[in-house]
Amino acid sequence: MQIYTKYLTKNLIMPMLVITLTLTGIVWLTQSLRFIDLIVNKGLDISTFLYLSLLLVPSLLFLILPVALFVSVLTVYNKFISDSELIVLKSAGLSRVSLAKPALAVALGVTAITYLISFYLLPNSYKEFKDTQVFIRNNYASVLLQEGVFSNPTKGLTVYIESRGRGGMLYGILVHDSRDPEKPVTIIAEKGVLSRTEHGPRFELINGHSQGVDAQTGNLYILDFESDEYDISMYTEQTERTWKKPEESYIYELLFPEGISEKMRNQFIAEGHYRIVWPLFCIVLTLVALSSLFSGQFNRRGQWKRILAATFITFVITVINLAGKSAAESSPILAVLMYLNIIISGGLCSYVIIANRTITGFPLSDKIYKKLNKFKKNISKGHV
Repeated sequence: MQIYTKYLTKNLIMPMLVITLTLTGIVWLTQSLRFIDLIVNKGLDISTFLYLSLLLVPSLLFLILPVALFVSVLTVYNKFISDSELIVLKSAGLSRVSLAKPALAVALGVTAITYLISFYLLPNSYKEFKDTQVFIRNNYASVLLQEGVFSNPTKGLTVYIESRGRGGMLYGILVHDSRDPEKPVTIIAEKGVLSRTEHGPRFELINGHSQGVDAQTGNLYILDFESDEYDISMYTEQTERTWKKPEESYIYELLFPEGISEKMRNQFIAEGHYRIVWPLFCIVLTLVALSSLFSGQFNRRGQWKRILAATFITFVITVINLAGKSAAESSPILAVLMYLNIIISGGLCSYVIIANRTITGFPLSDKIYKKLNKFKKNISKGHV
């Protein structure tokens, strides 16, 4: 690898990593906020919260990587132009294609990573995310309980809690279980806490009593207790997932779905083609950034018009891609629009870079030469 290639590549990778981490961190925090209530008010432990939050990262990276790469290429190459570094490299005999190679090499690497996320990490993480949600519903009764509200987690069961305290402690607990019409029971406790044991989840009740009607005698009974355990599984109906969502399916399951309705089949196929196309945006958006900066003459005082043009083009082709996905959900044959979008966009940008291999700019030597000529003309005219 030549020295200039290493130099450009290094300068591209570091900003891209920073941009990726920054964007991912911001979006991750906003997405994770919806789980905060489960910790503060519903008794969910922090380790489960962190696990759920981390499962969101692959889906965020899948969307952010092409955008982060685009921003990195645009800013780094613009800086090189402003600092005349590309002009020096051009003066050394490098063509536009040669100057674009480091960015394209990085784009290929990021594309490979995005495909890894698309084909493997994304469906696995999303599936685990949904499975964990179901596990929480089935094993954390506190998630379903609200303060000051008579909740009905399942048919025939009513639960009331007055308030919550630290460490998941619940105060003012009332449980009325009439799932067995012949043996209804009401439990009232001063406080309690939800916990998981070797024998499964338990509701530990403190200082209370249970009351009901004896089925044989018909007499009312009241049993006081200082501490009692109640099987937490009674609070929720055990739910099972019977079908996958498109986001948690592998690519072959998306392109060749089985056992689902026609509407869902179209959604699966559209998602499959989207998973194939989006990683290619790493290359396409890199070409958009390079072709915008390389078109016309370099201006060391700023390329803001070209940067705006590149941003607008990126917005347009991204919207077209999303429109193609939406159209494919109605008719799978329209998924071809997503492929035509990247082929045409990438082809046009490649043509701009390749067609004119010389960069017409403002090398420092040319400017000095022009000033010297102007100075000579002024001398010859007697103006100096």
